[in-house]
Amino acid sequence: MPHTGHATRATPVWALKLAVVTALVGVAGGIAGVSVWLALQLIQFVAFGYPFGGHLEAADAPSAGNRLVALVAAGVLTGFAWWALRRWARPVVSVPAAVGGKRMPVFSTVANAGVQILAVGLGASIGKEVAPREIGAWLSQLVTARAGLTGRETKILVACGAAAGLAAVYDVPLGGALFAVEVLLGELTFATALPAFATSAIAAFVARLVIPDEVLYHVPAMHLSPSLLVWAVIVGPVLGFAGVAFVKLTNGLQGLAPKGWHLLVVLPVVFAMVGVIAVPFPEILGNGRALGLVAMNASLDAGSVAGLSPIVFLLVLGVIRTITTSATIGAGAVGGTLTPSIAIGSAVGGGLGGLWLLLWPTDGPSLTAFAFIGAAAFLATTMRAPFTALVLVVEFTQQGTDILIPSLLAVSGSVAVGYVLARRRSAQMV
Repeated sequence: MPHTGHATRATPVWALKLAVVTALVGVAGGIAGVSVWLALQLIQFVAFGYPFGGHLEAADAPSAGNRLVALVAAGVLTGFAWWALRRWARPVVSVPAAVGGKRMPVFSTVANAGVQILAVGLGASIGKEVAPREIGAWLSQLVTARAGLTGRETKILVACGAAAGLAAVYDVPLGGALFAVEVLLGELTFATALPAFATSAIAAFVARLVIPDEVLYHVPAMHLSPSLLVWAVIVGPVLGFAGVAFVKLTNGLQGLAPKGWHLLVVLPVVFAMVGVIAVPFPEILGNGRALGLVAMNASLDAGSVAGLSPIVFLLVLGVIRTITTSATIGAGAVGGTLTPSIAIGSAVGGGLGGLWLLLWPTDGPSLTAFAFIGAAAFLATTMRAPFTALVLVVEFTQQGTDILIPSLLAVSGSVAVGYVLARRRSAQMV
C-alpha cells in the first residue's frame, strides 16, 4: 500500500489493517510456542516415555543410565546437526538482527530451533526459550512482509512476535510483553506497549488451546518478615556481581566455541561430561525447572540430600549449574540462559538465605522466599531487564505479591551493580 503522508496513515482503514496484522502476529507467536512445546513433548516421549502434557523434563527421569544415554545421544545428534547447518546452510539470523530488519532464512531458522529443542529435550543444560522467539520472529516477518507497513511498524511487530513466542510457550503474557518493550525494543511507549500487550495476550490464548494451563513452579506461599527485608538489601548487590560474572563467562566461552569439525568432537564430550555430573545431581539437567523447584521448595529442617545439608546442597547445585550451562554454550550449543538464570539464582538465593536464617531466624525454616528473590535478582542482572525478570518469576510461580517489597529491593541492588560495572567497562574502552 503506497504511503502518501501522515493523513493517509491515520485513516480508519489503515488502523484496521494494522490491527489485523497485529492480531496475526499474535497468532504466529502462539503457533511458535505450540510447535516448540509439541516438539519437546515428542522428544521426551521417545527418550523417557513421558506422557504428553505437563512440564516433566530429563531431570525427572528415574534412571541415571537413561539420563546419561540421552545426554550422549544429544551430544552426537546435535553436534552433527549444528556442524552441518553451519557448513552448508545459510547463516542463522538472531532475533535482535531480525528486529533490526535482517531477513531470517526459512530452513536455517526452523532447523536451528529444532536442534535446540532436541538438545533441551534430551537434557542439555540450556534454556529452550530462544527457539520459540526465533520461530515467532520468523513467522512475524512472513506476516508483515507484504502488509505495507513502515520500517518502524515492522520492527515493533517482529519484536512483538518473538516475545509472543516466549509468552506462548511459558504462558507468561505480561512477561512476554515486557520482554518485547524492555529487552528487544528498549522503548516503553504507547506505540510499543499496545502491540506488545495485544500480541502476547493473543499468543498465550492460542497456546492454551493446546498446552495445558499448569503452573511452571509450584511453590508454597511466601510472607514478608524483617529478616527477609534486611537480607534482600544485602543480597541484591551480591547477586548483581554474580549475574555479571555469569554473563561475562557465557559470552566469553561462546566466543571460544569450536568451529568446523571440532564441534563434532567437543560437543559430544561436553554433553557426556554433563551426563556424568547429572548421575548424582540430576537437577542440573534440562531447562532449569527441576533445580528451581528444588530451591523454591527447600527447607532447613529437611534431611540431607546427596549427603549434604540443604544449604550446602543448594549452593553446590548453583555452582554446578553455572558450570554445566556455561560449558554447554562454550561447546557450541545454541540455547537460552533465561530459565537457567532462574535456576542458578534460586539455588544461590536459597543457599544464602539458609545461611542468613542461621543468624536471624524467622517464623519458619522455609527457604522459598529467599530462592524466589534470588531468582528475580539474578535474572534481572543477566537479562538487564528488571521489570521483565520480576514479572517472569511472578508468572512462573503465580506467587510473590506478598514479598514484592524485598524483591524490588534485591532487584534494585543487583541491577545497580550491573549498571555500574557496565559503565566502568564502557569508560575503560573509551
